[in-house]
Amino acid sequence: MSLKIDIIDSTEGGAPYEQVRARIAEQARSGALPVGYRLPTVRGLAETLGLAANTVAKAYRALEADGVIETRGRNGTYVAAAGSAAERTAASAAQEYAERVRRLGLGEGEALAAVRDALRAAYGER
Repeated sequence: MSLKIDIIDSTEGGAPYEQVRARIAEQARSGALPVGYRLPTVRGLAETLGLAANTVAKAYRALEADGVIETRGRNGTYVAAAGSAAERTAASAAQEYAERVRRLGLGEGEALAAVRDALRAAYGER
């Protein structure tokens, strides 16, 4: 999965920062950008799109104010979890798990099997 923003269209209407904001928000809402997805740096995205860094920074600030993304200091900018606190906590735990099993060298099937087994045990299912 990756961020997909085509060339910013000056004939589309709307400021370029608003086009960037709308496209990222749409992809986050649709799930095309999953919770925890690391967005490109402001400068990196600006270079890719041929925009000024301040334009992309303005879009990121608006997205952060809307709760769509979160900035983690020098660690980068990520798609934020939406919904209740419990859902956000679960999404964060899932992201940490995914990163850890990848570092351990497990494949997706093995990682999913471990989660299914843990959920069955936690909910008393066999």
